[in-house]
Amino acid sequence: MKLAEKELAVQELSERFKKAELTILADYCGMNVSQVTNLRRALRDVKAEMKVVKNTLAQRAVDGTELNILKAHFTGTTAVITSQGDPVAPAKALTKFAKDVEQLKLKVGFLSGKLMTQKEIESLSKLPSREEMLSSLLGSMMAPAQNWVNVLSALPRKLATVLAAIRDKKQS
Repeated sequence: MKLAEKELAVQELSERFKKAELTILADYCGMNVSQVTNLRRALRDVKAEMKVVKNTLAQRAVDGTELNILKAHFTGTTAVITSQGDPVAPAKALTKFAKDVEQLKLKVGFLSGKLMTQKEIESLSKLPSREEMLSSLLGSMMAPAQNWVNVLSALPRKLATVLAAIRDKKQS
């Protein structure tokens, strides 16, 4: 790799790290091409990207940023998984894939200025997704209004039931 190509690769990695909401480092040693392709496809489905990087270039890319604590973890065969959106979905996809393919080993993650261990990544994957949380919140916000509508509609319903009972009593 020529010096200009290396500088461009470091710049691209640095931009990727700056934009990422979640960054996870994984060791993919021993995975075959079809497994790596399936992993990339699974990550693409949840709007995350996987890039295999040279460790020295990745170390240069994180140098001087808040991701500097990842520097020591760029060893061996390293794949960088980044996501700009919901951090739960990529964590779910990676932990599921790591359970199915034992060669994939999650090293560490980085979320909201904090280094995450493998167990913390697995804990993150057990959280509900952003959409599930939003729908739950919306349901909680709608419950009082829905209860109020039910109370208001119960009064005419009860009145109609009483009037029907009176009518049936007079007819018999």
